[in-house]
Amino acid sequence: MQTLPGWLDALPGADAMRAIDRWAIEERGIPSLDLMERAGSGLALTVDRLVPRGIIAVVCGTGNNGGDGFVAGRLLRELGRRVRVLTLAGAGEHRDDAGENLRRLEGEHEPFQAAALAGAAVVVDAILGTGFHGELRGVARDAIEAIAACEAVVVSADVPSGVDASSGEAAQVSVRATATATFAAAMPGHWIAPGKQLTGELHTIDIGIPAGAPADADVGLITRRVHALVPGRGAPSTKFSSGRVVVAGGSRGLTGAACLACEAAMRAGAGYVTALVPGSLEAIYELRLLEVMTGALPDEDGSLTLAGAGEAVEAASAAGTLVLGPGIGRSAGAFAFAREVAARAPATLLLDADGLNAHAGVLDELARRGAATVLTPHAGELARLLGCTSRDVDARRLHCVREAARRARAVVVLKGDDTIVAAPDGTAAVNGLSSPALATAGTGDVLSGVIAALLAKGLEPFAAACAGVRRHAAAGRHAAAGTGPDGVIAGDVIAALPRALDGDPQPVP
Repeated sequence: MQTLPGWLDALPGADAMRAIDRWAIEERGIPSLDLMERAGSGLALTVDRLVPRGIIAVVCGTGNNGGDGFVAGRLLRELGRRVRVLTLAGAGEHRDDAGENLRRLEGEHEPFQAAALAGAAVVVDAILGTGFHGELRGVARDAIEAIAACEAVVVSADVPSGVDASSGEAAQVSVRATATATFAAAMPGHWIAPGKQLTGELHTIDIGIPAGAPADADVGLITRRVHALVPGRGAPSTKFSSGRVVVAGGSRGLTGAACLACEAAMRAGAGYVTALVPGSLEAIYELRLLEVMTGALPDEDGSLTLAGAGEAVEAASAAGTLVLGPGIGRSAGAFAFAREVAARAPATLLLDADGLNAHAGVLDELARRGAATVLTPHAGELARLLGCTSRDVDARRLHCVREAARRARAVVVLKGDDTIVAAPDGTAAVNGLSSPALATAGTGDVLSGVIAALLAKGLEPFAAACAGVRRHAAAGRHAAAGTGPDGVIAGDVIAALPRALDGDPQPVP
């Protein structure tokens, strides 16, 4: 049984949810019909609250998800709502609890036709449940295409039909819900893209699962509780005990990236930060980074070269964490520098930006490092590391980040609205704190600096990455609180980092 740290809220997958249901039925004696009745009741109340007037069309598949729809249709009729119950199969194909609830349904039901959605204020998607994965065919696909073509509010039961509840992967044709009513617990597919974007507003319905249910989950949602892991400065603290970070990066035209990483590390609590930069550009960093030490490395036309690798490795040996890659560019010399330093540096390594691109095609080499490694790619960078396309990554985000973590024996942070942190053993954490303000240049460098500071303070890599991701997202929301997300720049996020431990405000629309 997988045990997640206490600062993660478990997101059980489809198999785990089935195990929870079996436990409630077999070990605690709760009739399965009662669980379905409670699920359908919660679905009905969610629909009635969201859309209090107008025609409701409930589209029901053949399994338990359809059974939830039958319960909801019956209860909505009892509330006085006008309800069309549409089935994707004949009555004889509905078995067990779903069949029983079809028999209990008062009033008419009819085979699904797209024309029956006309005039509906809300469509209830009760077509496919949590066990779905793959692609859709036949009448289910036709129904989902018809739902997409209508203008009604869409409420999904448990998970939008077409979404894999365990991974967030989605069929080519999937329901895009306005809201989703899920039962007992949220699942990874609700929080990981593309499933996250298809879920809409998530409502978790208590269906009476008793305490003590098996909690076998290897994916969790990062909570504010993770901040309690981060040690603060006390009376005995010194600039060295507060955490030492070295940032190696920068090139002509890209000096800002290393500056942002350094400043973020300082704001996140690091006591001593050193920037290792191209010697011909050092004056820029001296003027910008008043609180940061600088070290000049050999360069060619403003780009780092292999000649500076030994000096960088030596500087890293005295640091808690080395950040490698912000702004180094894509010259052959810079790539050679990044690969050599990554291979030899004895410190914990955070690899970002073109430091990641330098390892395209040689990701497995990072597994030979003797010290811990954290990678912070966006989808394009991860695609280059894995030898696939960014579209592949976007379609299978959880799979891809886990594959990279396994191959590199590293903690991998796949950035996005649903930033995912994966450990080499497959444990994964998802950021649920949406922060649109972070969609601007330089915020990735800020994240690198924040995680580096936490690593330098002694947090183990998975915890440091999760705490950094949460704090970074909260800082983005704080920065947006006064101006709205569109006015935020990376420097605003850095300035908000000290406030990001106080709460998670909603940004102003």
